Amino acid sequence: MWREAASRAYADAEFDAGVDAAALTAAEKRLGRPLPSELTGLLQETDGIVGHHGVDVVWPLEQIVEQNLCFWSDDAFADLYMPFDALLFFGDNGGGDQFAFVRTPPRPDVFVWDHEDDSRSWAARNLLDYLTRSLGRGDDWYR
Repeated sequence: MWREAASRAYADAEFDAGVDAAALTAAEKRLGRPLPSELTGLLQETDGIVGHHGVDVVWPLEQIVEQNLCFWSDDAFADLYMPFDALLFFGDNGGGDQFAFVRTPPRPDVFVWDHEDDSRSWAARNLLDYLTRSLGRGDDWYR
């Protein structure tokens, strides 16, 4: 389903082999929280999606884990930005802005974090809407 949806939005989207349940369980354990069900479904089909200009529209699972652990624990970020604890990042635009689910309270919407001004804005109503918008419209589709 996810590969087909991404390919409909952008015929040249690139995919990897999906991850198995053990990898997802290990990732959730490292993160200390569950991943959204839509995201786990996508990752089981493909470990990330690459869109226009080589942009990681959806990161591979390992990058999702590493980026979030860094954002949640880096003291330098705490001095520069509002807390990231409520967000679960999973992709970017190739220019520094990153896309995330809000985990507290849990919701299906996707938000964008602007790295220049630390704003967090609504971008899409769910993961499918995010893929359609981000792959169908190019890098700055959310502005």
